[in-house]
Amino acid sequence: MKMLLLDKVYVVNVLGYVSYNFVIGAYSYWGPKAGYNIYHMNNADMMFGGITIVCGILGTLAGGYILDCMDATISNAFKLLSGATFLGAIFCFISFCLKGLYGFIALFSVGELLVFATQVIYNLVSLGYNLEHLTYWYHDPNAPVNYVCLHCVRPSLRPLSMAMSTVAIHIFGDVPSSPLVGILQPMFFFSQQQQFLVSEVLL
Repeated sequence: MKMLLLDKVYVVNVLGYVSYNFVIGAYSYWGPKAGYNIYHMNNADMMFGGITIVCGILGTLAGGYILDCMDATISNAFKLLSGATFLGAIFCFISFCLKGLYGFIALFSVGELLVFATQVIYNLVSLGYNLEHLTYWYHDPNAPVNYVCLHCVRPSLRPLSMAMSTVAIHIFGDVPSSPLVGILQPMFFFSQQQQFLVSEVLL
């Protein structure tokens, strides 16, 4: 394990993945609440869920295809990950600054497409690209991140590198994010734009 902690590429990669999951975890809980409060949606849960499902599938497939076309290297994986996440964060931030519901939905959808472009469907060939198996697809979150985790360490350390990455993103990322955001928001009295600016910086 010491070897992993001394690998700068691995550590930076996992820290970035932790912050990404921190924001995604907070959005998954607080996003619908913001929809109710800001846009007065009666069905915010369904709206956010529907956008996430559609954008997740389309963005994941597009991201995997783009990474294949770019020639899958650690450098290209980092470029895809940082570029798509940066652009997605901008679109998500702008969407929450808009007052109109339809503008919000359009820009938030584009933002989610870009954020999910860092993911890829795992082993589609074994499932035969068959749409009836759609609900059984196992996706490997953030393919560029996992590619870096696997290829920046020695082959003997690959299982441990993936295990440590998975544990870290949940313990420090999506699990504590929702309650922490709920605790910190009233303490700092963030405005709507300030809250989402902080989350986009973390993303």
